[in-house]
Amino acid sequence: MAEQKRDYYEVLGVDKSADEAALKKAYRTLAKKYHPDANPGDKEAEQKFKEASEAYAVLSDPEKRRQYDQFGHAAFDGGAGGAGGFDFSGMDFSDIFGDIFGDIFGGGRSRGAGNGPMKGSNLRTSVRITFEEAVFGCKKEIELTVKETCKTCNGSGAKPGTQPETCSKCGGKGQVVFTQQSFFGTVRNVQACPNCQGTGKIIKEKCVDCRGTGFIPMKKRYSCDIPAGIDNGQSIRMPGLGEPGVNGGPRGDVLVEVIVGRHPIFQRQDVNIFSTVPISFPVAALGGEIFIDTVDGKVIYDVKPGTQTDTRVRLKGKGVPSVRNKEIRGDHYVTLVVQVPDKLSNEAKELLKQFDQANDDSLTAVQRASGSKEEKKDEGHGGKKKKFWEK
Repeated sequence: MAEQKRDYYEVLGVDKSADEAALKKAYRTLAKKYHPDANPGDKEAEQKFKEASEAYAVLSDPEKRRQYDQFGHAAFDGGAGGAGGFDFSGMDFSDIFGDIFGDIFGGGRSRGAGNGPMKGSNLRTSVRITFEEAVFGCKKEIELTVKETCKTCNGSGAKPGTQPETCSKCGGKGQVVFTQQSFFGTVRNVQACPNCQGTGKIIKEKCVDCRGTGFIPMKKRYSCDIPAGIDNGQSIRMPGLGEPGVNGGPRGDVLVEVIVGRHPIFQRQDVNIFSTVPISFPVAALGGEIFIDTVDGKVIYDVKPGTQTDTRVRLKGKGVPSVRNKEIRGDHYVTLVVQVPDKLSNEAKELLKQFDQANDDSLTAVQRASGSKEEKKDEGHGGKKKKFWEK
């Protein structure tokens, strides 16, 4: 009995209402995961790749998808060759592989792109700031090594007095077409020309200053605006300051990762700040004013009488500004911890004893309880005194 096929929508992990973009995205993910080039010798991955490719080939074709939705797998039973009985002989996989696998495996990004303008690569760097700078924003200077157009050859890469020649391999198109045998027959692929790296030009005599690249690396300094409320690990994009574009394309961007230093008192969670503040026993018992450190400076807070340790208070609007809206700020949450003195003068000890006696007399609670037990034991032994812990 032949193995029952899985539903094509289930294979791709999409709903039956999925549009073309959703199908392509789902197939791209599976193809990248299970492609034989990424899993050499893995038969299970190879089978899953075939299964996903078959599902995509059917569902991406409006007519075949209509037939499948109406009749299921029976619509393609008896097909000539192909995976699982489906006939792939009439399918043009150059569209599937050229468009999808081009950007997964490094081939041509899109068919017909040729040696047209392409945006340059992005540059990445990092900057360290303090906790307060992250809260309120700041300006930082960054230094980058960037490529600038060579003044000797004006960016052509060729020795002055000479010109780049048209690449003979690709005819100046910047792309070459090659065929490859796959599970579904011959597949037509397009990739950047290896001789000219997609430029369509060959430089016979290179510029001695830039060595044929057309660019000279230079160190430059830029001022970077750090917005208020930025968090550790977030990045700032500085457009147009990255690597030069190809064939007249725009420059890439600079991405600046922000590394926020630790604070000795404050901790941050999203837009809220947390800290711990010690208070004395008299203030906790009787109430009173205390100073609390915030990012805006010290504030006065009135502690309520009878405040217990680990009481949390909220200072509204004393947190971190939202990076999207500076007018919105988080809160500052403070945990109050009652502080017990580890050193007392004799006078202070005496006063504390008097305080205790005036309340629940906790200092003699155990002694009083022990005395009560002794009396009961004495009565049971004919008046002979015996301490309750003795046998």
